[in-house]
Amino acid sequence: MKKVLFITYYWPPSGKASLHWPLQIIKHLPGYGWQPFVLTVNEDTFSQKDESLLKEINPQLQVIKTKSFEPFGLYRKFTGKTKDEQLIASETISRTNKSLTHRISIWLRMNLFIPDARVGWFFSAVPAGNKFQQKEKFDAIVSIGPPHTTHLIGMSLSKRNKIPHIPVFIDPWVDIAYYREFKRSRLTLAVDNFLEKSVMKNAKALVFVTETMKNDYEKKYDFINGKCRVLYWGYNEEEFLMEDGIRNMEYGSKEAGEVLLHAGNIFDFQNPKNFWKQVKKEIEEGRKIKIKFIGTVSPGIKNEIEQNGLMPFTEYAGFLPYDKLLRELMNADYLLVCATEKRHVPGKLFEYLRTGKPIIAFGDDNEEVKRILKMTNAGMIFSYNESGKEFFEKAGQLKTDFSVVKNFDRKNIAGMLAEILSNLQRSSVGGGSHTVVTL
Repeated sequence: MKKVLFITYYWPPSGKASLHWPLQIIKHLPGYGWQPFVLTVNEDTFSQKDESLLKEINPQLQVIKTKSFEPFGLYRKFTGKTKDEQLIASETISRTNKSLTHRISIWLRMNLFIPDARVGWFFSAVPAGNKFQQKEKFDAIVSIGPPHTTHLIGMSLSKRNKIPHIPVFIDPWVDIAYYREFKRSRLTLAVDNFLEKSVMKNAKALVFVTETMKNDYEKKYDFINGKCRVLYWGYNEEEFLMEDGIRNMEYGSKEAGEVLLHAGNIFDFQNPKNFWKQVKKEIEEGRKIKIKFIGTVSPGIKNEIEQNGLMPFTEYAGFLPYDKLLRELMNADYLLVCATEKRHVPGKLFEYLRTGKPIIAFGDDNEEVKRILKMTNAGMIFSYNESGKEFFEKAGQLKTDFSVVKNFDRKNIAGMLAEILSNLQRSSVGGGSHTVVTL
């Protein structure tokens, strides 16, 4: 069996949503002839913990963990937070907070930590990875970013040991959406672009989780044409099945009225202001709608909720373990998702699709999300300046096509990654086609 090393910063018991892709892909890869190994950080000090995810790890899987210098302890001290105070992603980059310490901390983050705040992991991960390679003799390396520091680690190990490197891009690198509202110096951008380009040149294949992001990178770097692949984020079918294999479409008791739920982080730049006004109007006209947020909510979103008089109808549930999150999704009436930009297909969208609940999405010029919702007949998408009124009128007509949704099962996606790995072994990436989930 061929061996592949995965480099991922996020790993259980971290509760970071972006670990679900590598976690489940790794779980299914042995069934396709590839034995995975993992290089990760000793502890993710930023994200909430989710101990329930530990059960997803095969006891036979070899996982190497190394220490990392993390700036978050300094950030807590600088901004007046206690040592054990949980940091909230949407607050750390919020523009609503005008304090001097907050603005200075953002500038430092955007300009001194290249490519990201986890760059301190590079210095322990590379020696550990080289030692790991000497023992196991890997046939390929797969790095998961962000944080894009993982790609620098992967490139270093690849060059040193002459092993094919496949970076997986869950989000863009240099021009990731939340950088756009903040000033980065010319020197910072020059260094960051150099690092990104170096990874692109060294990679034997590149994986993107959206077609739009792949196309965008191919325009930026024409030399990567022919070695780019698309593997969607997907969902885990196993999580939605009862022990007897029957689809479980309800989980426990349901709340009274209509629950509109958003899961995951939601940032200031994902604020559908007119939608909140429409929700209030629907309530005033007699609908019993409750807004429920699971995960972190930015100050700007909270302010908008309050200004529209929606506080009595809103619940902030905070972080929930993954299994409990799925129960909440199944018991909701409507699911809200906000795309960051036109290249962004939110990971939660695929779990939303699998629930069969009507989905309302917001995203400017996001044709990819629109296409997926249309193919599955699962929801509607609006631009951020729209109210979404039409959704409330037509939600009852949305009947999800599960025959399409099942293509996004991560077991299928693991098979596609295995095919990419095997093709590298056979021909060192020949041809110009790219792999996509076939719908």
